[in-house]
Amino acid sequence: MSTPFALDEGQRAWCAELRALAAGRLRPLADKGEPGRVNRPLVAALGELGLLARLLPADGPVRAMDLCLLRESLALESTEAETALALQGLGTCPIVDAGTAAQRARWLPEVVAGRAVAAFALSEPGAGSDAAALELRAELSEPGAGSDAAALELRAEREGTTWRLTGEKCWISNAPEADLYTVFARTGPAPGARGVTAFLVPADRPGLGGRPLAMVSPHPIGALTFDAVPVGPDDVIGEVGGGFRVAMRTLDLFRPSVGAFAVGMARSALRAALAHAAGRHAFGGPLKELQAVSHQLAEMATRTEAAALLVHAAAAAYDAGEPGTAGRSAMAKLFATETAQYVVDAAVQIHGARALERGHLLEHLYREVRAPRIYEGATEVQRTIIAKELYRAGAEGATAPTSTQGRGR
Repeated sequence: MSTPFALDEGQRAWCAELRALAAGRLRPLADKGEPGRVNRPLVAALGELGLLARLLPADGPVRAMDLCLLRESLALESTEAETALALQGLGTCPIVDAGTAAQRARWLPEVVAGRAVAAFALSEPGAGSDAAALELRAELSEPGAGSDAAALELRAEREGTTWRLTGEKCWISNAPEADLYTVFARTGPAPGARGVTAFLVPADRPGLGGRPLAMVSPHPIGALTFDAVPVGPDDVIGEVGGGFRVAMRTLDLFRPSVGAFAVGMARSALRAALAHAAGRHAFGGPLKELQAVSHQLAEMATRTEAAALLVHAAAAAYDAGEPGTAGRSAMAKLFATETAQYVVDAAVQIHGARALERGHLLEHLYREVRAPRIYEGATEVQRTIIAKELYRAGAEGATAPTSTQGRGR
C-alpha cells in the first residue's frame, strides 16, 4: 500500500459528519461538564453515536487512520469530546491488543457503549517521558534501556500465584474517576523493560485510591495510590514481563493521533483567526488587508496543512504495516503539536486581548494546546526516537526513516 497524500471522498464525507455531530450533539454536552471531572453524559453520547465502536471495532484491530480522523474532526468542534473519546481508546487498546478473551468480554462492551470509563496508568512521579523514551531502546535491546525503565517504581510483589501492587501513579487522565485502569508495574528483578507487567485493575479493588490534580488542561487528571492492591493471573494483560511491549504498541498507535488532535485545534484556531481578520476593522480597513496579518494567516495555514499530511501519512503507514512507523509517528506528533502551539498563539495575537478572556475559544485552546507537547512522549523524546531511527537506517534514510521491524496487521 502506498501512503495517500489526500483523503478519499468517503473519508472526507465521514469527517464532515463527525464535525456536524460534534457541533450539534457533543459540544452542548461538553459545555455542561465540570472542568477536571469525567463527563459521563458526554462519554455515553460517544457510545450512543457509535463513535466508540468505530474506534474499538469488534471485528478487527484498531485502525490508526480512523483514530486520527476521529480525533482531528472532533477537536475542530469540541476538544472535550475529542479527549473523552481518545482516553477511552488509550485505556482500552491494551486490552484489545493483548487482553484475554475474558477481559475483552467483560469490559469492551461496557467501554464501547459509553458505560465504563477507562484510563492508561503508566506515568509516575519519577517516570514520565523517560518511560515513553524506552520504546526504541527496548526494541533494540540497548544497554541503556535499564536505566530509564528502572524509574518505574510501582511494585507488584508476588504472593504465590498472585501479586499486590504498591506505589503511586501520577498525571493519569480520567483518574481517579475511571472504572478500569491499565496499570504497568514492576513484577520482578529483570532489568529494564523486561521486568514490567501490564495489569487490568478495576476501580473497586481494595487498596486502590486516588486524588484529582489541578492542571491547566481542562480534562480530568489525577494521581493513583496502590496500597497492596490484589491482582491475579486473570488480570495480566499479555504476558508477565511483557508490559512495556504492550505499552509501547499502544503509544505507537496513539502517537500520530495526538498529532491529529493538534491539527484539529490548529484548524479551529485558524478558522477563528480568519473570521476575526475579515470582520475586525482597524487602521482604516479590515485586518485581512494588512500584509502582516495576511502573511501570518498564510503561514498558519501552510504549517497546519503540512502537519495534517504528516499525521495522515504516519497513520496510513501504521495501518499498512510499513516499516519505519516509530520514526513516522514521532515526526507526526512532534511537528503537529509544535505547529498547533504556534497557530493557536498566532491566532491569539491576531485577536488581541479579547482572546484571553475566560470562555473565549482561543483562551480555551491556549490552555488545551500546551499539554500534547508533553504527554505520550514529550517533544524532546520524539526527537530522540527520530534520531535513533535515522541512526539505525543509515545516512540513506535521512529523509524517510525506516525500521527493520515492520508491523504486521
